[in-house]
Amino acid sequence: MSTLKTLSAAVTFLLLPLYTLSATPPDSLPNIIFILTDDMGYSDISCFGGQFVPTPNIDGLAKNGRKFTQYYSAAPICSPSRAGLITGMYPGRWNFSTYLDNKKHNSNAQQADFLDTTAPSIARFFQQAGYATAHFGKWHLGGGRDVKNAPGFEHYGYDEHISTYESPDPDPLITATNWIWSDKDSIKRWDRTKYFVDKTLDFLSKHKGQPCFINLWPDDMHTPWVPRKDNGTYPSNPEEEAAFKLVLKEYDVQMGRLFEGLKELGIDKNTIIIFTSDNGPLPSFKGSRAGGLRGSKLSLYEGGTNMPFIVSWPGHIPAGTTDESSVISAVDMLPTLAKLGHVPLPKNYPGDGVDKSKVLLGKPAARQQDLFWEYGRNNIAFKYPEGKDKSPNLAVRSGYWKLIMNNDGTDIQLYNIKKDKYETTNVADSQPATVAKLKEKLLAWWASLPKLQMPIVK
Repeated sequence: MSTLKTLSAAVTFLLLPLYTLSATPPDSLPNIIFILTDDMGYSDISCFGGQFVPTPNIDGLAKNGRKFTQYYSAAPICSPSRAGLITGMYPGRWNFSTYLDNKKHNSNAQQADFLDTTAPSIARFFQQAGYATAHFGKWHLGGGRDVKNAPGFEHYGYDEHISTYESPDPDPLITATNWIWSDKDSIKRWDRTKYFVDKTLDFLSKHKGQPCFINLWPDDMHTPWVPRKDNGTYPSNPEEEAAFKLVLKEYDVQMGRLFEGLKELGIDKNTIIIFTSDNGPLPSFKGSRAGGLRGSKLSLYEGGTNMPFIVSWPGHIPAGTTDESSVISAVDMLPTLAKLGHVPLPKNYPGDGVDKSKVLLGKPAARQQDLFWEYGRNNIAFKYPEGKDKSPNLAVRSGYWKLIMNNDGTDIQLYNIKKDKYETTNVADSQPATVAKLKEKLLAWWASLPKLQMPIVK
């Protein structure tokens, strides 16, 4: 039934009319820039407790906006987490279970090779409502390696794009070879975020007077960390802490250039900026990049899915504030930003998220809807962290309870996140009623996801 529901929704989306902004003057609508940092840990940046290098520009964004300490990505790894953001739906509904790779890997992971063009797209909704739309940075929702038939960005509602090799249309200036970085690239890895920021500011300049929706998705904080060679002692290992610190320092500089550029364009007061990460860090340097939270990228513990989150909109969002109680998710971003941008959504939009615009604007609210995650369908196409950071493959958060378990019903773990955010004490044995209730919900959700039955390719 879930597969039929998804197909029905897909057909409906193909028939959607174009929307207009109706009575709202275009110059009064906010620009929206969604900054999705690649593999940034909960406490990489100073304002979330980071001790690595100062991040004054990102901290400045927090001083001008609002921090949220309970924001969750849609998955603990890049491709499904991005699919959750784009569609406002759990990524498994569109056959995303882990990062996209070659066709063999994707088949073994029981997942698609690219995001279905009939899926809901936040950019398409904004474009249909009169916004200029752009994607600058990592895509990783189809294309690259041996996947040659991935749809172009225009099919998802983007007017302009610049992207890396993990896309249907890699920019040759940053992809001299089919890999994350090459010394043959015209724009070196340490200047890549600068390049994306320049493209963002240029796009905004070209569309002054028209509201813009922009994905700014840099990939700097994902390994390999390749800092500029004139930054003192050059690290020999692109996964060591010294290299990470230099790259993080430069990343903060480029965020500062973005914020200053908005002021120079005279649009900073009417621009919503969201700053967050797609999933947890790896390497995590013994958990120090995750603020001591258990787990990392590839894990359903908090360190893999609980991300730093900052939103700024001068005059609308209370500056210098922190919300420690509201639970929000990546799947909430589509309906939330649509509300803030006065973008109508189809009445039959089958989203899993909910409108959290009032929460972002400064009114904390308890979450009434449960959140679900999956990661790890087999031991062939999935990588896992070592030791205690390896989690079971399903999770649900309901109120302050979080249940983690395998889809075969084994390894049941229950944590009270309000009292035990570090997930140190499994209380499943003392809460049988809660376990039974959440187990039933979690297995029902798992059963609702479509499953691509693909033969394992060795």
